[in-house]
Amino acid sequence: MLYIGIDLGTSSVKLALFDGHEILRTARRSYPVYHPRDGWSEQNPEDWYAAVLSGIRELVRGLDACDIAGISFSGQMHGLVTLDGDGKVLRRAILWNDGRSEEQAHRLNETPGESYLVEHTGNIAFAGFTAPKLLWMRENEPDLFARIDKVLLPKDYIAYRLTGRVATDVTDASGTLLFDVKNRSWSQEMCELCGVRKEWLPDVLESTQASGTLCPQVCDLLGLCPRTKVIIGAGDNAASAVGVGATADGACNISLGTSGTMLVSCKEYVRLSNHSVHFFCHANGSYLALACILSAACADEWWIKTVLQSDFNYEENKISELGNNHTYFLPYLAGERSPHNDTRARGAFVGLSLSTTREDMTLAVMEGVAFAFRDNLEVLRKSGIDVQSATVCGGGASSRLWLKILCNVLDIPLRVSQDRSAAGYGAAQLAAQGCGMKVLFPEQDGVLYAPQPEIAERYRERYRHFSMLYGALKTTYDDSFN
Repeated sequence: MLYIGIDLGTSSVKLALFDGHEILRTARRSYPVYHPRDGWSEQNPEDWYAAVLSGIRELVRGLDACDIAGISFSGQMHGLVTLDGDGKVLRRAILWNDGRSEEQAHRLNETPGESYLVEHTGNIAFAGFTAPKLLWMRENEPDLFARIDKVLLPKDYIAYRLTGRVATDVTDASGTLLFDVKNRSWSQEMCELCGVRKEWLPDVLESTQASGTLCPQVCDLLGLCPRTKVIIGAGDNAASAVGVGATADGACNISLGTSGTMLVSCKEYVRLSNHSVHFFCHANGSYLALACILSAACADEWWIKTVLQSDFNYEENKISELGNNHTYFLPYLAGERSPHNDTRARGAFVGLSLSTTREDMTLAVMEGVAFAFRDNLEVLRKSGIDVQSATVCGGGASSRLWLKILCNVLDIPLRVSQDRSAAGYGAAQLAAQGCGMKVLFPEQDGVLYAPQPEIAERYRERYRHFSMLYGALKTTYDDSFN
């Protein structure tokens, strides 16, 4: 039997055809992002659906339709999709990276307060989360808010169009701030606080459960069998962890993409020492801690492409010595989420002198992102979550220099497989698991990066200095920087 994994990203949807052992075919479709105001980010859910249908047609061309046993998803998280009573989209989806609800998130953290939010959801409020977006909509688009009949997350809108059922999974629901993560159910207290009717919210499933089977009209459009199962899937970071096999207790996966994430699987529910690190349900029935830094690979791209107007390989090949740089870079180009939760934070070079070189500054940018990951590793360890090693995925993982820096700054071994789309692989695996197939990927065959004691020791001292810089500069992050 064959399975389709659908990775619904922000810039495109990536689809993979999986036979239970390897990816046989892939397809990709792009769609636009709309920015009607500065800091706003929206997409049309109909664009997602059209792209998914087109991609599936490409994947199954020439195949026996009855060989497709299941379809599942990895999806961009937190996005707000609202439907009216006829199941029609009320407005363009408000995405995870949309900042319009900063005021609403701040109010929630002040009243009823962070302790209340953590008690009922496991997390504090962020502008990117779904509940603050609903509050913004209630206050700024009351006519549309009054017409809401259902609230969905991005990947779940596709599942709804394929099956007719309004459902989500526990990992995606965890990022709404309407979900009781500890008890894996919607929070009545948060719904009342945010003016959300529980009947608006989707049924909550575990990630390998079926939302349903394909609707007859969808079967006609795609030429697929009506018994094809639609497995609800997971949010992108949880799906990536599945894709790289980082689901056991303590397993860590780092995504070095445009933004950066550090995900650690946790067997039990944990109260974190810093709630700017998220705590969500995992795709395998357990939990996960998730730290997010807003500028990872995009910081490197900004420096190399925009400022230097150069090439990554050219700039990186000029760097040889690690751990002795006297220049620091704070990578807060778009503010920061974990662990500072500071939308006003901004990037900075510190320690410049007349002897500072171009190579020093390039190295400082890469080190700064690694130090930001180390900040979050320290939070996890203070919460009793020990990380001994990690897998790494994302576009930044193509840089051997960056991986060497990262493994020495974190002082843990890193294993990197650069030939897999982790989220899409995870979605395909969830589809197979949801159809009853036991999927056991072989141990990662990627490159292993091990810390070098003398370099790791030098970075330990340099991180001590880096960790003091945010606090020293925080008072300067006022309106003049925004």
